[in-house]
Amino acid sequence: MLRKTGRGLFALLLIVLEWTRPGLPSPLRPICDLRVLNHFIQEARDAEVAMKSCREECSLSESVSVPQTTVNFDDWEKKSAPEKAQEVQTGLWLLQQGFSLLQTSVTNTALNSHLDNTVRNLLSINAVLHSLNIQEYTPPATAAGLEGTWKVSSAAEMLQVHVNFLRGKVRLLLLDAPACQQDVS
Repeated sequence: MLRKTGRGLFALLLIVLEWTRPGLPSPLRPICDLRVLNHFIQEARDAEVAMKSCREECSLSESVSVPQTTVNFDDWEKKSAPEKAQEVQTGLWLLQQGFSLLQTSVTNTALNSHLDNTVRNLLSINAVLHSLNIQEYTPPATAAGLEGTWKVSSAAEMLQVHVNFLRGKVRLLLLDAPACQQDVS
């Protein structure tokens, strides 16, 4: 358990150190290595497995909006880069809101540790997007009226959405990031 938390903190520390390295006027070096995302996906899977043992304690007092995880590849390809980025960042914001609400209802220390790690990983993914010069997205005041969402009422459902969102739309956005495209001459 401590080792998993340590790995997540180590990944976050590397991202933050790269981001805040003093004395360098150059922009962030893009983080294009998908192993970073794979690490976040594995930690999300671990949290999902841990939450499956939690029943009533891990239900939400109210349903929360989460992003749709299905991808219609034809529609995805037709979207502009800013539209894709906004869709992913909206999804990450929705997940952060949901996990923050869930953290207030879960009292089990081990499960709360997984939730804390999940929220830190979402922040790290936002830092990765920032390193790729993906324009920041300002979320709305509430999730009401957002397109491409649906409701969940348990931690297990939310973590399943989280894993699928990372494996789907986040991965596609990172694969298509202009900063990660190598010039072939």
